[in-house]
Amino acid sequence: MEEHFEYTEVTNEEHRDHIATVDSKGKRIWIYAKKVSGKFFNYRQVLSIFLLIVLFGLPWLRHDGAPVFLFNILEGKFILFGNHFTHQDFHLFVVGMLTAVVFIILFTAIFGRLFCGWICPQTIFMEMVFRRIEFAIEGDANAQKRLNASPLNFDKIWKKALKHGIFILFSIVISHTFLSYIIGTDEVGKLITSNPAEHWQGLLAMVIFTIVFYGVFARLREQVCTTICPYGRLQGVLLDENSLAVAYDFVRGEPRGKLTKARQGKKSDCKDGCSTCKTNGSTCPSDALNDYFTELTPKLGDCIDCKLCVQVCPTGIDIRNGTQLECVNCTACMDACDEVMLKIDRPTSLIRIDSYNGIVHQKKSIWNTRVAAYSAVLVALIGLESFLFMSRNPVETLFLRTPGMLFQKTEDNQISNLYNYQIINKSADATDDLTFKVTNVQGATVTFVGEKPTLKKDEISEGAVFIKLPPEQIKQSKTDLHIEVYSKGQMIDELETTFFGPDK
Repeated sequence: MEEHFEYTEVTNEEHRDHIATVDSKGKRIWIYAKKVSGKFFNYRQVLSIFLLIVLFGLPWLRHDGAPVFLFNILEGKFILFGNHFTHQDFHLFVVGMLTAVVFIILFTAIFGRLFCGWICPQTIFMEMVFRRIEFAIEGDANAQKRLNASPLNFDKIWKKALKHGIFILFSIVISHTFLSYIIGTDEVGKLITSNPAEHWQGLLAMVIFTIVFYGVFARLREQVCTTICPYGRLQGVLLDENSLAVAYDFVRGEPRGKLTKARQGKKSDCKDGCSTCKTNGSTCPSDALNDYFTELTPKLGDCIDCKLCVQVCPTGIDIRNGTQLECVNCTACMDACDEVMLKIDRPTSLIRIDSYNGIVHQKKSIWNTRVAAYSAVLVALIGLESFLFMSRNPVETLFLRTPGMLFQKTEDNQISNLYNYQIINKSADATDDLTFKVTNVQGATVTFVGEKPTLKKDEISEGAVFIKLPPEQIKQSKTDLHIEVYSKGQMIDELETTFFGPDK
C-alpha cells in the first residue's frame, strides 16, 4: 500500500507547474473532449434538463401581476418568491450573502467542487447544450480535429457556419433570459417589439450579453473554470484529506501498465506443460491460469493507461495525478473508466467520488471539527436571516421633524410641530387610505399638509403633517410620541418620534 502511495505522490508533480490548456510557450491548447456516456452522465443530463427548465421558466412566473423573481439592480427593486425588497432591506442581502459564502465553504469542504460539474450554469450550458450541438454537427473529438486541420472547403464552411449560427442563436436566447431576471419579461418584450431607437440602452445591453455568452461558450470555454472563476482557487484551501471529490484510486490502480494478452488472461492462452496446471491444459481452472500468467508478468494495478479519462475531461487534466484545481467534478472520467473496467473484467469505481483517507486508509468520515464549526456558523446565520425575515415589515415609515422649525401655538390654543414623512412600500399592495394616530397622548391630532398620501406598490410616498397637542399634555420641552400607521383600518407600521413644546 505505502509503496503505491509513494509512486503516485512523487512521480506525478510536474503537472502542478502549469495548467493542461497552455503549452510551454504560453499558447493555448484547444481541448477536444471526447463524447462520454454512462450512468453518471445520464444523471447529469436529467438534472441539467430540470435546471434548464427552471432557469428559462422562472422569469415567466407571476404573483399578483408581478414576477416571482426579479433582480433589478439598476432601480434597486428585488422580488424573491413574491416578496418585494428595496434598498432598506440591504441588511438582509448582507446576511444572505454571508450565509451563501459559509454554505459554499461547508459544501466544498465536504463534497469538493461538485457544484461546478453538476449545477453551475457555465458547465451545464457548455457540456449539455453547446458541446452537444458541436458533437451533432462536427462529430466526436477526432472528427473535430480532422475538420479543423483540413483546408477550407464547402464541408468545413457549412459545418462551421451552421454551428456558430446556432451558437449565436442560443446566446441570444440566454441573454434575453438573463435580462428578464433584471428588468422582467414585460420590459424585454417591449425592447423586442418597439422601435430600437426608443430603447437603445436595452438593445445595447442585449447585444453585449449576447457577445459575452457567445464568446464564453464558443471560445473561452474551460478557461472560465480554470483561470477566471475564483471558486476553483478557493477550493484549494478548503479541501482536506476527508473531503469527497472525484478521485483516482492509486492504491488499486498503480503501477499502471498496458493491457497485454498475458495480463488479460484467457483459457485459450494456456499452454500444455504449465508448471501449475494439473490437467495439462484440458480444463484449466481459473486460479491455475492466474498463477501461470503471474509467472509471466509482474504485478500491475488495474489502470491499463488507456488515457480515456484524460480524453473525456472537459478541462484536459489527468485525474490520476491527484486532486487538481482544474477538476470540476463532472464525473466524465468515472463513466469512461467504468466502461473500460467492465470490458477487461475488472471491478468498477477505479475512479470514484471518495476522499484521500477513503482511498489510502479505507476510512470515510466527512464529520470533523472544521465541518462542525462551519455547520454551527451556518445554522446561526440561517437563524439570524430567518428572524430578520419574520420581523421584516412590508411597509417602512420614516417620521422626522422638519429641520429649522420650532413649535407653534395655533388659534385653538394648541401646540403644533411640523413633520416630514416618507412611507416605503415593499409589498405589491397599494392603497389611498392612510392615516396616522398618536396613541400615547390624549387629544393629539394629525393633519396632513395638502392631500392624503397614496401608497403605491414598490414606491415611496412622501409628504408633511402637523401634529397638535393640548398644552396640558405637554409636561416638558420634549415629549416622546408613539405613532401608528393605518391602511384601511389595519395597522401597517409603528414608530417613535419627539415633540417639542414650551418649557414648563
